[in-house]
Amino acid sequence: MKKIGSSLLIALFAGAITLGAYKLFFEEPNYAIITDDNASSIINTSLTPSSAKGSGIHEVDFTSAAETTVNAVVHVKNVTISKGPTSLMELFQYGYEGSQKTQVGTGSGVIISSDGHIVTNNHVIKGASQLQVTMNNNKTYEAELIGTDPNSDIALLKIDAKKKLPYLAFGDSNNVKIGQWVLAVGNPFNLTSTVTAGIVSAKARSLMKSDQSFIQTDAAVNPGNSGGALVNTNGDLIGINTAISSPTGSHVGYSFAVPSNIAKKVIDDIIEYGNVQKGYIGINPPRQNSPYAIKNGLNEIEGVYIAKVQEDSGADDAELLEGDIIKRVDEIKVQRFADLTGYVSTKRPGDSVALSIERNGELMDVSVMLKSRQTLHVPEMGLEIKNLNEEDKKMFKTKKGVKIVGVPELYRDYGLNGKVIIAVDGEEIDNIQDAKTMFGRISKYGKTSITMLNERGERERLIFQ
Repeated sequence: MKKIGSSLLIALFAGAITLGAYKLFFEEPNYAIITDDNASSIINTSLTPSSAKGSGIHEVDFTSAAETTVNAVVHVKNVTISKGPTSLMELFQYGYEGSQKTQVGTGSGVIISSDGHIVTNNHVIKGASQLQVTMNNNKTYEAELIGTDPNSDIALLKIDAKKKLPYLAFGDSNNVKIGQWVLAVGNPFNLTSTVTAGIVSAKARSLMKSDQSFIQTDAAVNPGNSGGALVNTNGDLIGINTAISSPTGSHVGYSFAVPSNIAKKVIDDIIEYGNVQKGYIGINPPRQNSPYAIKNGLNEIEGVYIAKVQEDSGADDAELLEGDIIKRVDEIKVQRFADLTGYVSTKRPGDSVALSIERNGELMDVSVMLKSRQTLHVPEMGLEIKNLNEEDKKMFKTKKGVKIVGVPELYRDYGLNGKVIIAVDGEEIDNIQDAKTMFGRISKYGKTSITMLNERGERERLIFQ
């Protein structure tokens, strides 16, 4: 018995020595220093009360927003009728006109007023011979196309339902925050009234060469969702689902929506003016990732670097300079060009915006009155042209035409810069919109005759092949 007691005592003593040695030599210290001074804490602490439920995702209730939204989102069917032979056999059978082919495309739309106005994407209804809208209760209506804006990919439809319809109110997309919950509602793969959830992944996202500003989300969006609603958890319409980025053509985690503020402004313009009244500041940023931009660190600038001030623009009138950096617009922070264009897209010619710019290392505030577009790049040749001002008309002795203010490298040896184009293939040009239309008709395989005036008012003609 004594031996057992002695062995137990020795074992306890040895264990105590082992534990003490481990604590002393091997265990990392874990302690906090508490001081009585008034120095600021280096740990930022949220004062929001902790939830008893533990996880934020379980606290979000999507049901109310979903119930409201599905009744205001419709299925849009686009029926197009095409003519022309699709095979050699059809050419012999029906002639050049061919037989009529009916094609059906589908998408989504959002009712935005109780009297039946519906917003959708321009690409959903493009080329339609007939438009049909099916409600969540399976009632179908013929739809009238009120107007479109291909640049923003927004179109406005109207149905006559003979009664008040459920609709969604526009929210303020400027208040959208990265990380907030959103719902995408539409008709993917012809599956009506489908609701998916996700978060806002990014704002002011531009796609490819477009200056358009999109809300990016990871809510599942697939073919058929185009024109559908992106809503917050209150059921406010914050975007119109437009595009996905996918190598397969289906959802892989990236989808894009036109912000509600842009869509609302486009719709208001179509209803009030019949077309979109778009205001421009009149600046060009440097070409992204160009050798010049990389060499001079322009890609790393936080803000919009002004590489060029367009002649006769609001920026020109406000005396903005090449090298200025736009940091804010109307108190909204500007980090990239899409931030600026996205906000300005909600404005009209004649509106003023307050810019905060950095010039030679100093911040200054400048007010710029937006104007209608004065310059554009024409199709095919890529020339940058502008409308004539009174000084141009006097100098070139003409009342019509457009002035060449930018020439791509391919045509720089032709002496085109600064001259006025007055006709293309014998057809007179009044303004930049005329020029855009006429250059758009140019064939890659034919000859094009361009009639110009030099600064002495003398006519010159160039033939491009």
